[in-house]
Amino acid sequence: MYATDTQQEADRIMTICNACRYCEGLCAVFPAMEMRRAFTPGDLNYFANLCHACGACYYDCQFSPPHEFSVDVPQTLAKLRGETYQAYAWPRAFAGVFARNGLAISLIAALSVAVFILGFVAANDPSVVFATQTGAGAFYRLMPHNWMVAIFGAAFIYAIVALVMGFRNFWRDIGEPSHPLDDGGSIWQAVKDAASLRYLDGGGMGCMNDSPRPKDGRRHAHHATFYGFMLCFASTCIATLYHYFLGREAPYPWYDLPVVLGTLGGIGLVVGPIGLYIAKRRRDPAMVDHTKTGMDVAFIAMLFLTGLTGLLLLLLRATPAMGILLAVHLGVVFSLFVTMPYGKFVHGIYRFAALVRYAKERRAHEAPPKAAAPAGARPVANPG
Repeated sequence: MYATDTQQEADRIMTICNACRYCEGLCAVFPAMEMRRAFTPGDLNYFANLCHACGACYYDCQFSPPHEFSVDVPQTLAKLRGETYQAYAWPRAFAGVFARNGLAISLIAALSVAVFILGFVAANDPSVVFATQTGAGAFYRLMPHNWMVAIFGAAFIYAIVALVMGFRNFWRDIGEPSHPLDDGGSIWQAVKDAASLRYLDGGGMGCMNDSPRPKDGRRHAHHATFYGFMLCFASTCIATLYHYFLGREAPYPWYDLPVVLGTLGGIGLVVGPIGLYIAKRRRDPAMVDHTKTGMDVAFIAMLFLTGLTGLLLLLLRATPAMGILLAVHLGVVFSLFVTMPYGKFVHGIYRFAALVRYAKERRAHEAPPKAAAPAGARPVANPG
């Protein structure tokens, strides 16, 4: 018995696909499907997050709309994928709120934190807000470092805990044990597949977006966004080490490692989300889950604003605009943290888990069968 209508429709479509198998070379979804004769709800959620929405199967399928079978794998799995973001969210009560009003809540949270920071500064010394601050520790003249760490550290820890709990819920639901990190080979294969966006190429042809002609623009935008985010994270980690172990306070010179990594990451977070938004606008409507457009756009917008405000802060940090820009940038980062576990960000977590599961299944499927013991044979006693 399936919990949702989307799961029931996904079961119908996967049953047809399992009989046809024309698309088995396009991505990991169809080989994973072929290892089963029937599908549990966890299996279908696993397929949904294993799907990279390249769209190749929609254009290759002889049963896609307007055929009476109406096999639309990309749209159906996109809908189911969106449902998993809420089904596995922790705490569960927050999932629906962000899904319905993702962009509005993200922007309100960002502006609220920015106003709070500016109010905090103005209450202590209003002249600091528009004063030009330079040299080591300039940022902390607006807000003390310990306050900054307390507020954003709490938001970051909350996001990590919520993401870990969501991963745990997903991993258990797709039928895996609670100790997923005991298969190094499968994890390494999943890392390689995720880092290269291996299954966003439609079986090697490219991503289908607004037409059956393969293109790589969406894939490149994903790469810019992912590596931009990782570079910004690395920049923050190195700056933390500088502060606590070397006693060096931000802001740092433009040639220093945190600034170089942060600049490259910021560029990626501006260029990548723009590319993703353009690709989303051009996406064939037949392959899109229109009910989740708002939260998808919210995530793209917050990544873009994180990169943009960070770059503006770098360029104008030695001007009177630094105070306002720092408050806005910190507000956007805070909002990104607290909304990450309830929107499109989690698809990266669940997709990686699905890639690990697929790598484990494929290794087990391809392993040579163990030789059976001869009939009537007895085990040899241990002489020790």
